Amino acid sequence: MIREVLEAGLVGRGGAAFPTGRKWQATAQQADGPHYLVCNADESEPGTFKDRVLMEGDPYALVEAMTIAGYAVGAHQGYVYLRGEYPRAFERLAHALASARTRGLLGPDVLGQGYAFDIEIRRGAGAYICGEETAIFNSIEGQRGEPRSKPPFPVEKGLFGKPTAVNNVETLVNVLPILEHGAAAYAATGTETSTGTKLFCVSGQVDRPGVYELPFGANLRELLDLAGPPGRLRAVLLGGAAGGFVRPDELDVPLTFEGTRAAGTTLGSGVVLVLDDSVELPRVLLRIAEFFRDESCGQCVPCRVGTVRQEEALHRIVDRTGAGAAEDIALMREVGQAMRDASICGLGQTAWNAVESAIDRLGVYK
Repeated sequence: MIREVLEAGLVGRGGAAFPTGRKWQATAQQADGPHYLVCNADESEPGTFKDRVLMEGDPYALVEAMTIAGYAVGAHQGYVYLRGEYPRAFERLAHALASARTRGLLGPDVLGQGYAFDIEIRRGAGAYICGEETAIFNSIEGQRGEPRSKPPFPVEKGLFGKPTAVNNVETLVNVLPILEHGAAAYAATGTETSTGTKLFCVSGQVDRPGVYELPFGANLRELLDLAGPPGRLRAVLLGGAAGGFVRPDELDVPLTFEGTRAAGTTLGSGVVLVLDDSVELPRVLLRIAEFFRDESCGQCVPCRVGTVRQEEALHRIVDRTGAGAAEDIALMREVGQAMRDASICGLGQTAWNAVESAIDRLGVYK
């Protein structure tokens, strides 16, 4: 099973794009036990709602995929860390788990094969930081939702200090077509390095906002054509609050992890926020900065102080351009680089991304 997932080229759909098969293999090979499986269903990136749609639409797919993943990594207990603001997903997933136990698909003897596996739901309390894989462990264990320093990595010491595989909801449900049709059939879709399909969450000034599934390699223009783009496009934010902006003349960027990286932005978890020229970009950036200030756990100084300084600077220049904004932009560059270099986790490391791309690519304060 691990070989099939490796050969299929499946990578994490939560934004990090780490090869799923390698993570499973590394967890399965650990001598220490017991092993655990954690499904990251926290989905708190602004503009992301694909995992909610998956869990509400087909919770059994996640139950099946987690059982497969648990078997592959040698785990007998799985946890779904579910965003607290998803009551419908919670109800449907809880019902699916109860049905699966009744039918012998979960429990001490799955399908009569002598393999024990069960799944618990743990609900988050609205903390963005708990979308970080090690902060999930702390939250499940009843500690403060703060990220841990790495190494050791989760595959060595994760939940309860034991080897743990952490996968996003979308990543896990992609395992099902791989095992049903084979790695070669799965890898035939998409590109050589980004295989399969991807779910994109399109919102903002479009006619048909929603979740769209496209094969990797389709470009941004094709996606916007499906959603109904605005008449006068100003910019597209890819990857959510931690992502980067794309100009209207860059819509041919391929929607792959490597393609967006080469274009100087990121695919992230699949957020596509479309903005027309009626939007005041300085106020959008200020809202993003306020979000990061609120959601910083405060554990490390670069992020705790840097997110506040970034927000303060954006407040000062919200109605300024040119020379009036130059000093604060220089300050934000210095603070942003410090956050990127020295923050413990991805929150601080990416808190400057959207602001930087708006300044450099869109010329917001010129």
